Amino acid sequence: MTEDKVLIAGGGIGGLTMALTLHQIGVPFVVFESAREMRPLGVGINLQPNAVRELFDLGFTAEMLDEVGLPAQEWALVGLNGREVYAEPRGLDAGYNWPQYAVHRGKLHMLLYNTLLERAGPDAVQLGAKVTGFSQAEGRVTAQISHAEGENSLEEGRLLIGADGIHSAIRAQMYPNQPPIHWGGVLMWRGTVRAKPLRTESSFIGLGTHRHRMVIYPISKPDADGYALINWIAEMTVDNADGWQQDGWFRPIELSEFAHHFKDFRYDWLDVPAMLEQADCAYENPMIDRDPIPSWVEGGVALMGDAAHAMYPTGSNGASQAIIDARTIGAQMLSLGVSPAALAAYDAQLCAPVSELILRNRGAGPFGLLNLLDERCGGTFDNIDDVIPAEERAAFMAKYKAAAGFAIDQLNAAPPTIAPGAKVATTDARAEA
Repeated sequence: MTEDKVLIAGGGIGGLTMALTLHQIGVPFVVFESAREMRPLGVGINLQPNAVRELFDLGFTAEMLDEVGLPAQEWALVGLNGREVYAEPRGLDAGYNWPQYAVHRGKLHMLLYNTLLERAGPDAVQLGAKVTGFSQAEGRVTAQISHAEGENSLEEGRLLIGADGIHSAIRAQMYPNQPPIHWGGVLMWRGTVRAKPLRTESSFIGLGTHRHRMVIYPISKPDADGYALINWIAEMTVDNADGWQQDGWFRPIELSEFAHHFKDFRYDWLDVPAMLEQADCAYENPMIDRDPIPSWVEGGVALMGDAAHAMYPTGSNGASQAIIDARTIGAQMLSLGVSPAALAAYDAQLCAPVSELILRNRGAGPFGLLNLLDERCGGTFDNIDDVIPAEERAAFMAKYKAAAGFAIDQLNAAPPTIAPGAKVATTDARAEA
């Protein structure tokens, strides 16, 4: 029976963090996930310190995260000629109270999933069950469920959280006239390779120009021979006048189909063609997002994660923001009960600033420094200070961190989103509103 539970559509990183948060604060829930089985899909992603803080507050430890990735030490941008444009320490090395992690997305996903089942039991997640729509009446929400076996059912709950991704059926019902998925013309090819880390043991490197670049960073610690699992992303801007013409949004691809675009990325410290030749795998997908919407909430229904704010990965904060969404919803439930009022407060707190972040990332996010470099010198230079002074580079990055919610002073000084031991009283009259 689900009548007194919060219904969660989607068992990705955001949906599972939402479930773990509800379990932590004592709110019954059930997750509906369309996949018939959970598998460790995807390659590398970054978790910013604000998100790692929330995972720590959920009871995850550094040792647990070390099993799925490693702390980031440096973030660096490099021009087309292989020379440094900007570099800064990250995470603990930068003075944050929490690390930044570069992780294997699939391994993180399975860590969240297995931890949820350990804490809440096997019935916490229903696999092969996709939420296809909803209705609301008398302060309750009814979710329409399509099951993998071909059956359909109705599940009633107190609230419905749409964590069902960029193709969200819940968002489509809330905004039936929304524009199609937005593709700005950037193609991404991504994969992994066993290689020695560059610069430091854990550096995130952006190399090239805003229209033609590589992103490279390790997602495992070096082994005894000094080799780590390296995540790489090759990006190129193409003509998108006719829109995305392929049937799917993600496909395996042969290296020969794209590696030639990066044949000149050879430097004394990195040979990109040689690295790609050793790749374990390669996938192609367009860099896509959705236009911001005026609200993520409709009564007792709320969107979160990519369903609410799918954004370009240029800021490395898509997964981080999904985690923040879940924790913010939980905090508002502690204040306002398991109620539409809590969802409205979450919407008021995050929708507007994160919508601005979507557009900021569409403009290249922190990689905007490479845009600036290209405008001023075409991406090659002798002395970066003559092109973009150090003060200007630092100010640019500080502005982005503030917009993305991980400005160091603000984050370090902020109280926990959810206080240790905090619980929502199930008999709270506010929760029945």
